[in-house]
Amino acid sequence: MIKRLIKAKHVFYVLGILILTLGISINIQSNLGTSPFDALLVGLSKNVGLTVGSWEMIIALLLICINSFLKRQRPEFLGLVTAFITGIGIDMWLYLLHNLVTPEIWYSKIACYSFGLVISGLGTATYLHTNFAPIPVDRLTLILQELTSTTIFFSKTVIYLIFLIAAFISNGPIGIGTILTVCFGGLILNFFMPLTKKFLDRVISQQSTSSNFEKEKNLSI
Repeated sequence: MIKRLIKAKHVFYVLGILILTLGISINIQSNLGTSPFDALLVGLSKNVGLTVGSWEMIIALLLICINSFLKRQRPEFLGLVTAFITGIGIDMWLYLLHNLVTPEIWYSKIACYSFGLVISGLGTATYLHTNFAPIPVDRLTLILQELTSTTIFFSKTVIYLIFLIAAFISNGPIGIGTILTVCFGGLILNFFMPLTKKFLDRVISQQSTSSNFEKEKNLSI
């Protein structure tokens, strides 16, 4: 039963990251700007070199050290695994969507970016509830929420503003999409967090009930 529950969490963990990275890649392809964090990654990729996914992993290592300092505990290097998978996911989706998602008209760009923003929030909420090591930037969000005793919306918005400054310095793709993310990214995540928790709890509960039923059936036989 325990193995089945862990397997179910692994599935939602990977699924959440795939949804998250799909949303990030759609936002990048919309050419309307990206989230402040992703704008920093794209800016570094264009001006320094390496892929967007590679910079995801490099910045993740830096954030792990910052998170360790704020929490005054050992660095959560397991977060590098999530960052590694996320980096691969971003590069994979960018490669697949390179010629498929190329909106030209302004309203199609806004629709594209809005869709990417929503599913990014859904993907983040999904993988966070599996309680595996979160991406360091998301761990920073949770740490800030804990330290300030506020909501996900507030802590996410503060972090967006910090990375907005860093993206501006790195000459990243800042645009109306970036503003949309700063204004609504935290709200979208705050909206999906209780919904995904309810859904995942229901699935895990069903898995547990099914396992108990099979166990009792085998004992009766």
